[in-house]
Amino acid sequence: MTTEPNESSRPALEPTPRNSRWQVRQPWLLGLVLACGILVGANPFRPSDQNPDLTARGYLKFKEILSYVDRDYVDSVNAEELSDYAITRMLERLDPHSVFIPAKRQQQASSFLQSDYDGIGVEFNMFRDTVTVVAPISEGPAEQAGLQPGDRILTVNGQRVSGVHFTTEQLFGKLRGPRGSAVQLQVLRHGLARPIGVQVTRNRIPNTSVDVAYMVDNQTGYIKVSRFASATYDEFKAALGDLRRQGLTRLVLDLRGNPGGYLDRATKIADEFIGGTKKIVYTDGKGDQYDTQTFSRVTGEFEEGALVVLVDEGSASAAEVLAGALQDHDRALLVGRRTFGKGLVQQPIALNDGSELRLTIARYYTPSGRSIQKSYGHGLAAYEKDLQNRADNGEYFHADSIHFADSLRYRTAHGRTVYGGGGIMPDMFVARDTSAQSAYYLRLQSLNLVREYSLNYYQDHKEELDALRFEQFSQSFRITDAQLQQLVARASRDGLAPNAAGLRRCAPLLRTQLKALIARSAYGKAAYFRILNQDDAEMQQALSAIQEPNNPLMLSLLGQ
Repeated sequence: MTTEPNESSRPALEPTPRNSRWQVRQPWLLGLVLACGILVGANPFRPSDQNPDLTARGYLKFKEILSYVDRDYVDSVNAEELSDYAITRMLERLDPHSVFIPAKRQQQASSFLQSDYDGIGVEFNMFRDTVTVVAPISEGPAEQAGLQPGDRILTVNGQRVSGVHFTTEQLFGKLRGPRGSAVQLQVLRHGLARPIGVQVTRNRIPNTSVDVAYMVDNQTGYIKVSRFASATYDEFKAALGDLRRQGLTRLVLDLRGNPGGYLDRATKIADEFIGGTKKIVYTDGKGDQYDTQTFSRVTGEFEEGALVVLVDEGSASAAEVLAGALQDHDRALLVGRRTFGKGLVQQPIALNDGSELRLTIARYYTPSGRSIQKSYGHGLAAYEKDLQNRADNGEYFHADSIHFADSLRYRTAHGRTVYGGGGIMPDMFVARDTSAQSAYYLRLQSLNLVREYSLNYYQDHKEELDALRFEQFSQSFRITDAQLQQLVARASRDGLAPNAAGLRRCAPLLRTQLKALIARSAYGKAAYFRILNQDDAEMQQALSAIQEPNNPLMLSLLGQ
């Protein structure tokens, strides 16, 4: 699912994500976000004067070679593309997270951390080269203009977009534009024989990073933070305050798949949980130029009460800072799997042509002194295979497959043993769901058939679903065997041969996903997460821990 794409004066860390479950992103952007951490603020960067002669000789050598290639090489070359390539390869020799962002990609890379953007406000997906509305953003221009889930966009301002192989970036460019400008869409709607015209006036669209917040029961709240963008702290404060008014006394904070973002947003959220004046994170760079320490300093909204934080291998950078600080101060129980292991700080340096260098200038450490950064001494290729190696070594399924050196042992405030040097290890390990490993399931997802079936089901049963309250739907609606077979038949028409064993393996996960996606169309985003979490192993483990009145580890964290 894709939405139209989309600041800070204090030190802040990164992008570093993984895909939020079943969310599609462009591969280059995903890689960039996984690679980057951002230290935002005044830019004190100056070229080093430690070896000025070596630097000058290297510069002149590169300039001379590029000039010869541009002038004399047998074929015509693009000198700018060659220099961009050379810069990228040079940075790979430093560390995995120092990156160069060409000017043409810089705006989209930065949009990941913006809190809003100008556009029509619609989530869309591509079903067989047709732009299909998954959901208009609540109260946005598209919803106000009458766009509905399942609408197929055929043309944008008279230009055909259906059946044409546009990239997601190209579609963004057509749907986005300055607020107040109009875009004319031709839309094919379920149940109508002919396309209809819809004019949408673009406006400012919120790009939220707190995906959902709701009460699981009359005491337990759930908040999912997908990244730390410019407005994340304000969104979190509003969500937490709303749950407190509903009676929240214990909280599950979901940081799974959170790639990071602005560090100061993450440390402000940590300050809401940690009382007194306590260290949250510190950074250590060359000399003392980039050495910083961040402490809790305000009276937080939730400094007491049971807290569980969900993490996994997609939780990275600023998300790891937040989780590590809460664990070091024994303020939260961490549930899930070992986090990504990204502990390098990047300084963004704007270049004259509009491109940007994000250069690693420090490492950050948790309050106990742990470095979260995993080893990158064996080169970029080995570093990029780390998560796959974890899977191959069985780490996602067995906690005892994970080994930390004794030299990386640290102690929390209450004396518990924790480890550094490769992500944050949770207090309670939960194995990854293996049903998604079915090759048949992966092909269904890659062909976008699960989402398409869900959207078609919603359109065919809209009146029935509208007549149900979400609570009724949640309790009574089931995906039947017959409906799974309809999905299999639809996949078969697209060339995916039926696979009874593969379907049987992933059927429970498919039933949950289909139900959640149908709920998304019928009742909104919160309903989607409520359904998913009912069968989510990490979430259920978190609820078991937080709702068990005599859980010894939780009692120790609460000082009882």
